[in-house]
Amino acid sequence: MRDSDAEASAWARVDTTVPHSARVWDFLLGGKDHFPVDREAGETLLRLFPDFAMVARLQREFLIRSVRYLVQEAGIRQFLDIGTGLPTANNTHEVAQGIAPETRVVYVDHDPIVLAHARALLTSAPEGATDYVDADVRRPDIILEEAAKTLDLSRPTAVMMLSIAGQVTDDDDPRGIVERLMRPLASGSYLALSDGTNTNPALIEAVTAYNRNAANTYQLRSPEQIAGFFTGLEVVEPGVVPTPEWRPDPDRWDEPAGVISAVCGVARKP
Repeated sequence: MRDSDAEASAWARVDTTVPHSARVWDFLLGGKDHFPVDREAGETLLRLFPDFAMVARLQREFLIRSVRYLVQEAGIRQFLDIGTGLPTANNTHEVAQGIAPETRVVYVDHDPIVLAHARALLTSAPEGATDYVDADVRRPDIILEEAAKTLDLSRPTAVMMLSIAGQVTDDDDPRGIVERLMRPLASGSYLALSDGTNTNPALIEAVTAYNRNAANTYQLRSPEQIAGFFTGLEVVEPGVVPTPEWRPDPDRWDEPAGVISAVCGVARKP
């Protein structure tokens, strides 16, 4: 199928009658690739939890800091970014290839509007490569099979899972999905993961309201449950911590004192 045909097919699958997480996230980050139903859902989130847009920005800042760490300190040159979302500033390949142009990146998402915009993600430094896989996070075997067309999975690879495990219900075994993704990867591979927590009453109320009409619901979990995704891996300092506390830049975004809305961590496969 030609790129133009694939893009047209993706747009045909876009449902503008219910909010989709990638489009709502785009609204929260100040983007333009969303519809009125997504904006309405985003405004509901902000009304019930005014710091939601800040949490979205904190997640993006964690992506930038973790990719920098993985490239500069861990020597990673391959990334598998699952739950990519809509293209925005400082995508994984832009951060990584800005430091090491030879880096190879595969993006994975299953939202048709993300697929329709995937071409924007496929730019690459000449020395490196980028690719896009249209697959559901619940199908790790397919993800790895397709990613292997671009990445050499016998070499260390970083798996990025930002705000995606929360889109998998307990019945679909998110921890098992993470294990299946990491199991075939080479020693020295890494997992970078972040997700929202169930420790903030206002956030719980906001997400509960969002889930009533969303195409894909979001599951808030305890910090201990999220830390469990790193079982069997060597968690790097400072551990699994609130998002703004993971190796913060001097100009960090700060959450209100005493509030934990999301936690994150980076861990190495022995």
